[in-house]
Amino acid sequence: MKPTFSFIILCMLILVSCREDDVIVRPQVVPVTQPQYTSVKGFYLLNEGNMGTNKSTLDYMDYTTGEYIRNIYGAANPDVPMELGDVGNDLKTYGSKLWAVINCSNKVEVMRAADAVRIGQVDIPNCRHIKFHRGFAYVTSYAGPVEINPDYSQLGYVAKVDTASLKVVDICIVGYQPDGLEITGDRIYVANSGGYRVPNYEKTLSVIDINSFTVMDTIEIAENLQYVVGDRHGNIWVSSRGDYYALPGRLFCYSPAESRVVKEIDVPVGNLWLDGDSLYIISSQWSNITQSTAVTTAIVDTSTRSQAKGQLITDGTESGMQRPYSIAVNPITKDIYITDAGNFVNPGFLYCYNRDGKMQWRVRTGDTPASIAFIGETTVNRP
Repeated sequence: MKPTFSFIILCMLILVSCREDDVIVRPQVVPVTQPQYTSVKGFYLLNEGNMGTNKSTLDYMDYTTGEYIRNIYGAANPDVPMELGDVGNDLKTYGSKLWAVINCSNKVEVMRAADAVRIGQVDIPNCRHIKFHRGFAYVTSYAGPVEINPDYSQLGYVAKVDTASLKVVDICIVGYQPDGLEITGDRIYVANSGGYRVPNYEKTLSVIDINSFTVMDTIEIAENLQYVVGDRHGNIWVSSRGDYYALPGRLFCYSPAESRVVKEIDVPVGNLWLDGDSLYIISSQWSNITQSTAVTTAIVDTSTRSQAKGQLITDGTESGMQRPYSIAVNPITKDIYITDAGNFVNPGFLYCYNRDGKMQWRVRTGDTPASIAFIGETTVNRP
């Protein structure tokens, strides 16, 4: 029998407990549900923390025990003085490794997926999102410092990282402040936001030929792009955050075969997750006009390019959420996970819903719970 994650963490604590000079933030183990025996063994949740506070943390849901384990990184890595770092922006698994994009610490932290023990890091300035293809990681980078400036002149890039050596082997310059990216076939689609250039947002999607690693096309979509997801029908779904005034957030379907936007759906996107033909969407979009936040949940059918009828949450519990922030779907059980960032300062919550949209349980997380990565024989990497 393989040891459970809880047992691994316990062993780590025993090993370091005799070292009086170490200050260790011990993980908190919370029973939340019954054990779940599928090929997916659990998932990690990366908490962003608060910018400038160095409070990004890592949690783990262990399906084999039904336990949720908060703040595991410190115990797994007692010799890392600054722990994860400042603002955890994205989290993915690839092979036996877990990759955490730590935005304001200008690095991608690389760990063992089995137990979150640190392997090393990749230095990339103002990094944002990550995807993988044939032994390489591709990471978007704003390239320059955090600075709101309508005349911001630093173009962003995509870094190509060798997943074995953890070395950046090439970069490809794209637009201003590139965020999400998707890899489909031999192309990388990159959403340029121009988020620092308020109100002069970018409107373009950069298309990179993955073999030559050069930009082959630049497509105008809409202002302030954020996420990119490719479906199994060959379409590319791109989200726009709008301008937070009169221009609302929307979702666009771009067809590479037709070289045009074939569908625009009037739904704001704060975060999304593709499972089969279902694109799950949550949003808590701020408006500078009303000075308020509107909460939205939706499911888009990518086969018909239309918003599905009915609610994602069916028991009314979304009324208790303050800031729905991220979403993920278990590829086997189809359980839906939604995080609530709350006030972005205190710990948030993770909600678990069954496929019918009824809440099964919820648990406290770290500050600003942001990204989920499943582990096991069936591993899914989505934004």
